[in-house]
Parts: sequence; C-alpha cells; structure tokens
Amino acid sequence: MKDYVIGLRRELHMCAEVGTELDQTLAVLRRELDSIGVEYTEKYGRSSLVATVNPEKSHFTIAVRADIDGLPITEANDVPYKSKNEGKMHACGHDAHAAIAMATLREIYAMRDKIDCRVKFIFQSSEEEHPSGAMMMARDGVMDGIDCILALHLDGGVDVGCVAGLAGGLSANSDGLVIEFFGRSAHAAQQHKGVDAIMMAVHAYTQLEFMMSKEVDSRQCAIFNIGTIHGGETNNIVCNHTEMYATLRTLDDSVREHILARINKICECVAASMGGEYRITHTKCYPSVINDGKMHELFLKSAAKILPPENIQPYHRSLGGEDFAYFARLKPGYMFRLGARNRALGIIPVPHTNSYTIDENALPLGVEIFKQFILDNMRGIEF
Repeated sequence: MKDYVIGLRRELHMCAEVGTELDQTLAVLRRELDSIGVEYTEKYGRSSLVATVNPEKSHFTIAVRADIDGLPITEANDVPYKSKNEGKMHACGHDAHAAIAMATLREIYAMRDKIDCRVKFIFQSSEEEHPSGAMMMARDGVMDGIDCILALHLDGGVDVGCVAGLAGGLSANSDGLVIEFFGRSAHAAQQHKGVDAIMMAVHAYTQLEFMMSKEVDSRQCAIFNIGTIHGGETNNIVCNHTEMYATLRTLDDSVREHILARINKICECVAASMGGEYRITHTKCYPSVINDGKMHELFLKSAAKILPPENIQPYHRSLGGEDFAYFARLKPGYMFRLGARNRALGIIPVPHTNSYTIDENALPLGVEIFKQFILDNMRGIEF
C-alpha cells in the first residue's frame, strides 16, 4: 500500500492542474477506479468524481472527501516527479489527499464483504478557485444519502507520524472581494474635468482600515487585507478605473456580516462623495469548517488504535479557508490534520509556495486512519 499511495501521489503531482480544468488528473483517477472495479459517477459539480463501495448497504453511509486541484505556481523543486505543467503545481498537498483517498478506496473495496455500510469517496475539483468545487457538488445534491463525512489535510506544522484534531471551529469564514471604482478620464492638465478613480481607491482603503481598527471588537478575530490595487494607464491621464483585490477572514458569522455590510457602505459613500461609481464582486465565499463533536470523539478512538497517545495532538483554529465547509454544514463532518513535517530531513512544508514539499511517509498513515474510522463506525453513529 505504501508504494501504491506514494507512486500515485507522484503521478498526480506531475500532472498538476488548476480549478476545474483537470483533464489529466481525472484521467489518472478514472484509470484507477476502473482498475479497482468500483462504480463511480461524474454528475455532481464540475470535473469531480464520486465512487461508491457497497451501494446496496444504504442504511448508513460514510463519505471520504479529497480535493484534487493544484495552484497556479511554477514549481522550484528539483525532483524526478516535478510538475510537467508549466505554471501549475500541487503546492498544498491535494495530490497527496487524492492519493490517500484512492488508496483507502482500494483497501476498503478489497474487503467490502466485511464492511457493513456504504462508503462514498468524493474526489472534488476547485478547492482553490472560484467557484468552489464543494459548493457546486453540494448544490447538486452530493450529500443526499450521506450520514457523515471525513477528510484530512496535510499540515506542515505537525510532525510526520502524528495527527491533530479539534471539535468545533477549524477554519475561518473566507471571503474574496474585488472592489472597483469607476471615474472619468481627463487630461492631467484639466483634472477638474475628470473623476479620479485612484483617489477613490485611496480614500476607501484608508476608511476600510480605519473601520477594521475602530469598529470591530478587539476580542473578535478578524483580518481584512487588500493585496493589490490596479488602476491608471499613464502619468498624464486622470484614472477612470481601479480594482482592489481583498480578502476577509472571520471566525464569527455575525462579525462577518457586519464587516461586509460596512465595506459596501464605505465604498458606496466614497464613490458618491467624489462623483464616481463602485462595484463589489464576491469572488470567493467559504464558510468556516465546524468539526462535529461526536466525530471528533470517534476520530480520537480510531487514531488511538494506530498511534501512541503522544502522536495524537490537539489542534488550534486557523484563519485559513477550506471549502470542505460546504459539506460539513449539511451533515456531520470532520477534518483532521495529518503531519507532513520532518525537521531532521529539512522538510518543513510551507503551503502555497513554489518549494512546497512533504514527507511522503505521512501518506500510509492517512490511509490507515481513514480505514480504521470506517471499520469502527460502519454500523452507524448516533448523532
């Protein structure tokens, strides 16, 4: 199993693709599913697969989810399995997630006569891009008939051979915003005839930062960041259009709603006061992942059958975004962290970087945890 899961991870790593444009990735996954002999469908979402073991045992269904897309990054690692697709790389571990899920499927299918439940394996596109692959699959009804769902994420802050988890909030609400201001062009020598979109953007930026520092309760964890501002064509023309790309991360839904409303109101007032117009486009909207408490207890029990107590660690809530939330908000869900760091070998994974790498010895442990959880809970869970 170890050779299989590592080999599949490397093959997927070499054909990294982005969003829902996953032709090579899906070809590899279809090949493996066909080889195993399991039935699967592509009717949910876009560029995603759902395979089912024991479809007739519908009294209880456990789902395992793996995201399969990469990032628009050019890989810097000098390894034999380096990405062959220029400008695309698995820099967040989704290749490993997919390989672990497929290896688990293969193991479960081989012992399906001993598995007293239905198990669905969800291979999901576009976790990193908009629109969210999980959102599309949930909208299409993928969670219908599923009783609970389990997932993992490789973690560069946890040592290989260890797992970490928590009950309750795991991630943040994650919103991506494009804020645009529309003015009117004019010659710089006749500025009074124009409406300066750069001035609107600068004024809005200042007001938004002021709002975050003075209006949001300091006891609430919230981050707002404008990462880019684009506007203008040359030095002697009044700019008629600017774009600001921003992200908002919050832990509390009511705080999120307040900040989003204030962003809209501030931009509206800035544009009106300067004679321009504005537009805000939501490019990303991931709710926070809430880990089910009962699932957490059961995860700990299963992990304890495989690992010593010191290798099962508590986790902390992060401000990262994760679209697994679209599944876990519909049915009891749980995402645990799988350690991928090996400081002795200098492997300290930093996600979303061109040098991202992992200790592949983590992969078989992910398979064993998934398999043990299914075996332990195949006769049902009382939520």
